[in-house]
Amino acid sequence: MTYPTHLLPTTVVGSYPQPDWLVDRVSLHAHGVPRTHAHDIWRIPEPLLEQAQDDATALAIRDMERAGIDIITDGEIRRESYSNRFALALEGIDAEQAGEVRAQFNRATPVPRVVGKIRRRGPVELRDVRFLLENTGHASKITLPGPFTLSRQAKNEFYADEEELVMDYAIAVNEELRDLKASGVDVVQLDEPWVRTDPEKALRYGLPAINRALQGIAGPTVVHICFGYAAVVKQQKPSGYSFLPQLADTIAQQISIEAAQPKLDLGVLRELSGKQVMLGVLDLGDPAIETAETVAARIRAALRYLPAERLIPAPDCGMKYLPRATAFGKLKALADGAAIVRRELGG
Repeated sequence: MTYPTHLLPTTVVGSYPQPDWLVDRVSLHAHGVPRTHAHDIWRIPEPLLEQAQDDATALAIRDMERAGIDIITDGEIRRESYSNRFALALEGIDAEQAGEVRAQFNRATPVPRVVGKIRRRGPVELRDVRFLLENTGHASKITLPGPFTLSRQAKNEFYADEEELVMDYAIAVNEELRDLKASGVDVVQLDEPWVRTDPEKALRYGLPAINRALQGIAGPTVVHICFGYAAVVKQQKPSGYSFLPQLADTIAQQISIEAAQPKLDLGVLRELSGKQVMLGVLDLGDPAIETAETVAARIRAALRYLPAERLIPAPDCGMKYLPRATAFGKLKALADGAAIVRRELGG
């Protein structure tokens, strides 16, 4: 199916809840957002794990379709986190002897060590996207961690120049994106939440790295930034981004931002002139399922600052840590709320 042409197409950021029979949620939450391997989250023994992940991915696809979402993903069901499936598959990485970095909020986090030149050995998510395309007739999207974020989630013990490290990650991401696009997927997305944590470096070489990662990639391209999963980030989120207008200078067609939970000042949408905006209109920190009218009101508020042709309603972030019934209910409200506003606009 081609990319939707109607106003306000809905999508997901990336992840959808993994079934309780597939992952141990206590272990999953204990890991937070793992940078190193987290094999212990899987309930299914290794010989049967891929088959179980396929079945769970098919369920996630069906849920998104039943909810009425227009552009769907594989739910990132095979991933322990949004980033480590790709990050740990690269050459130059020691994933077994972990290092440690101080992550956001000064938490000590185990991370892989960079011990050689970063190179992509071969396709990492190609089977994932092929399975998605075989199991849906909807428009499709696949996500990858962005190069700047990858560099912040590893301990550099090889590169004298951090910029060179980031650019080598960008080359590896670009090679992966080229294979993913060749499979026929409609949309590719880079997750870059870490650009806002170090705006100076992000401006100096994070933006060029994003552009290098997206170089030559046809079709809709997205860069997603957020304040972190609601299940992990417990404190009050800021109501504005320290690094957002700068993303208008990337070659990405769409910028994806979290807005509902932090009650973002939507005036910032003016700063993304020329871009489509994938706007978070589902608060994933609130266990209550929004009504369709609540979602419609959030969409209408955004339309004060940008035309409907440039707005793509979505959840704030990945839905990985939500109960599955809650995630489905919120996605149904998203689709129904967008439909309300679409009818009002006559599109």
